[in-house]
Amino acid sequence: MELPDSETQPNRRRRKKSSVWEHFTVKTTEPGCARAYCKRCKKSFAYMKDSKQSGTSHLNRHISLGICQKNQQNQTPCSKTGADLQKKRERTKPYFASISFDQEHCNDKIAKMIILHDYPLHIVEHQGFIDFARALQPQFNPLSFNTVQGDCVAIYLREKQNLLNRIGGIPGHVNLTLDLWTSNQTSAYVFLRGHFIDGDWKLHNPILNVFTVPFPDLDGSLNQTIATCLKDWHLKGRLFAVLFDKLFSNETLMGNMRDQLSLKNPVILNGQLLRQNCYGRVLSCLALDVLWEMRDTITKVRKSVQYVKSSKSVEQLFLELKRQLQVPTKMDLLIDDKNKWDTVYHMLVAACELQEVFACFDAYDPNYRMSLTMDDWKQVATLCSYLKCFHDASKILTIQPYPTSNLFFPEVSKLKMQLTHAASSPDPFCCSLIMSLQEKFDQYWRESCFILAVAVSMDPRHKMKLVESTFSNIFGENAEPWIRTVEDGLQELFLEYSIIQVLPFTETNFDVGNDTMMKTDAFQEVSLDESFFPQFKSELNEYLEEPLEPNVQEFDILSWWKINGSKYPTLSRMASDILSMPVSTLSADSVFDTEIRKMDNYRSSLDSLTLEALICTKDWFQCESLPIDVSHALVKMEY
Repeated sequence: MELPDSETQPNRRRRKKSSVWEHFTVKTTEPGCARAYCKRCKKSFAYMKDSKQSGTSHLNRHISLGICQKNQQNQTPCSKTGADLQKKRERTKPYFASISFDQEHCNDKIAKMIILHDYPLHIVEHQGFIDFARALQPQFNPLSFNTVQGDCVAIYLREKQNLLNRIGGIPGHVNLTLDLWTSNQTSAYVFLRGHFIDGDWKLHNPILNVFTVPFPDLDGSLNQTIATCLKDWHLKGRLFAVLFDKLFSNETLMGNMRDQLSLKNPVILNGQLLRQNCYGRVLSCLALDVLWEMRDTITKVRKSVQYVKSSKSVEQLFLELKRQLQVPTKMDLLIDDKNKWDTVYHMLVAACELQEVFACFDAYDPNYRMSLTMDDWKQVATLCSYLKCFHDASKILTIQPYPTSNLFFPEVSKLKMQLTHAASSPDPFCCSLIMSLQEKFDQYWRESCFILAVAVSMDPRHKMKLVESTFSNIFGENAEPWIRTVEDGLQELFLEYSIIQVLPFTETNFDVGNDTMMKTDAFQEVSLDESFFPQFKSELNEYLEEPLEPNVQEFDILSWWKINGSKYPTLSRMASDILSMPVSTLSADSVFDTEIRKMDNYRSSLDSLTLEALICTKDWFQCESLPIDVSHALVKMEY
């Protein structure tokens, strides 16, 4: 019998139909094993091992993606006649190698990758990255730091123009928040974020600017920089409300920002459109205060948890004791992150559920000596109940980034009543722990309850009904003046919008290319007949007097106002500005931070334009409501 040739197919009964075999030959290396060899570059590939074939996908990639260095040479297999080769070519799909390589498109994608994933710009100069890119595409030309930096800035400038056009087309006003980050240098970073609702009733919260200021001395440069940002975004005269962090204490800045408010009236709504009371920061401060008061007991719990989690064997002993004691909890112990106060809360809750196991563990494991007394555990349970209030009140900031302002009045008033009730507890420990917290929160309540009540009145599920019942519960027989203040504020604000809507201007309500906006001084020049005020007052009254919408959790307030905008044309414009009004300056991922956020050393080393480009563009790309398109030509706390 004739032995098969070493370069023939191991199984003669099965005919190879793949066009890849024009370029490969199979050689048996040992019984049951064979490798495929490229006829062009002679490189070998796995084909058969232990009589199991590897397929041809990897062989096809070698040829079709241009990996073979001799792919451009025309080699005709000698074993094929011209007619056979022509038939093969008719059945062969066109190679991907026929698609031209677009270096500019590749550069776009690399810049976008760096922006989206916070990669350092000099990653493009790393040899590992260059080798990887060339393995995918041998024609790839490595980029320099300066090139990719310019690409990122160009993307930022193009997307900034898109956002500027979007803001210029909204029917209402823009709200602002200012948040502060520190660094290891003598400078801090201010994040200026805009909040607005567009003509399709979609809420947007883009970062507009990131700029450096001297720290801790925030001097006049902050004021001038913000003024420049407002001019850059054509926001002079178009602001509705501004929210600062308490860290900003520059009175000059506050005065100038008050002058920039769109209504040109510093006493409108009792001046509460300009605020220095970040809801997220207030909750964190309260949580940190109570944690500090019980720091010694918390340290005992932390060390106990750390001991149990120190090794698998110790943890198994602890779980075995838990099983023997039949402790019903399913919570797992965890070691907290001191930079996140919510993790401290979760650690304490889990430990408190397992206090019976901890109490007996020293007898079960003689090396465990960090036992807590019953009084300690009682205090931990009390602490957890207060932390739960703050934790639950913070959830609204983490469920969605920058929620509409109507959602906060129920949460804030609920926490107000919880702290008031706790302060009247007969337990001396509870009273001592809660008194200072209640005083601090009461200050926030006094500064914010009015503007939050105005916001919740724009919710058709509540309107003024929730305000009336809440104020009655909190203020008792003294609730009437508080309720009347909110009603008067609504009427005053609605009157402002009503007059603006009928002013006889030939231009639109704002001109993004003109800093001269219409002012309330012009009201005096307008002649209004007696029917004017009752006519516009009736729109607000009609809304407040109509039955409430069902109070369901899935209610979409922006969709409701979009549908009912034609019914309440003036009130809907007012509602869009109020509902987009921010209540917290913190992003969702920093709500539970125990320290002011810090810019890392790498980003601090970048020039201001590049840093702003990277941070802002990433924020815009991550916002679902803004389109992501980089296919065109480039144009980029410790308390």
